Amino acid sequence: MDKYLTYSVVERKDPQNPEVPGKFYAQAQARGEAGIRELSQRIQQSCTVTRADVMAVLIALEDVVSDSLANGEIVRLGELGSLQVSLKGKGSDTAEEYHDGLIEKGRIIFRGGETLANMLNTLKYQKVEQKYKKEEEEPLP
Repeated sequence: MDKYLTYSVVERKDPQNPEVPGKFYAQAQARGEAGIRELSQRIQQSCTVTRADVMAVLIALEDVVSDSLANGEIVRLGELGSLQVSLKGKGSDTAEEYHDGLIEKGRIIFRGGETLANMLNTLKYQKVEQKYKKEEEEPLP
């Protein structure tokens, strides 16, 4: 059975030129969520391990990935991809003046691997109605 990624068409305006009509773009529409319980159930159906075993491994994976990232390591998840911490902050005029108070926040970067790249290369699309629309403002009399 073919799988289709659903999308809707949305208008996006240029924030620097709000008076110019916007252009229309595709926006992926989620069909739901797959949480850890759902994933463990699906994995169980394709393996010889129980759902409880899969849940235990996935929960342990969360902890190990978190610890590894906090330790400054790049986490490689095979062909699935890799995770790494990136920092955002203010700059200083010299390296000697730089201090960690200039770091505003960290974020996690995920880089998809070959498995996800192959999935993206074979996607099929299906247009659907937009889930949530901004209500149009009524013109003043």
